[in-house]
Amino acid sequence: MGNSVVVVLSERKRLRQLRDQLAAMTPPPLRLLAIGTGEEPVEAVPELNPKLSRQLRQRSMARWLLPFGFLAGLTFTFITDLDTFAFAGPVGSHLIGGLLGLGSGFMGSFAAAASVSSELDDRVRALRNRLEEGNWLLLVEIASGLEMPWATLQSAKPKALVRLNDF
Repeated sequence: MGNSVVVVLSERKRLRQLRDQLAAMTPPPLRLLAIGTGEEPVEAVPELNPKLSRQLRQRSMARWLLPFGFLAGLTFTFITDLDTFAFAGPVGSHLIGGLLGLGSGFMGSFAAAASVSSELDDRVRALRNRLEEGNWLLLVEIASGLEMPWATLQSAKPKALVRLNDF
């Protein structure tokens, strides 16, 4: 993951010129993504789509919470020695407890992903509003450790430059 900046431009012509200038740099940016009418839709960009970010966060959390939930449910049935699921036998009872823990971990991944609000929400909302006003966005991502080409970005006379992450 590199450093990301979104450039807000009022004209599509400037967007294309800036994209071409940045693509010709050595080394080129890791990612140059034009967003707006006739370009990439904003819904396809995880950095600018809170719903998509939340889904990715939920999947990531589920990867951790599902196995731990299963082990917690299994452990709970061994520790408490309750016969809640006695009809399933001793092994089945513990297995059902583990599966219930797994389900709890799955539900917890949704709750945890929804409760985390990104610090970028306000910046992303402002960028989406700029798109609705008829502007175009250029997402520029450079490798970590490299300097962002600020002079080139400023030469396109952008309406705004928004950092998506700290340098």
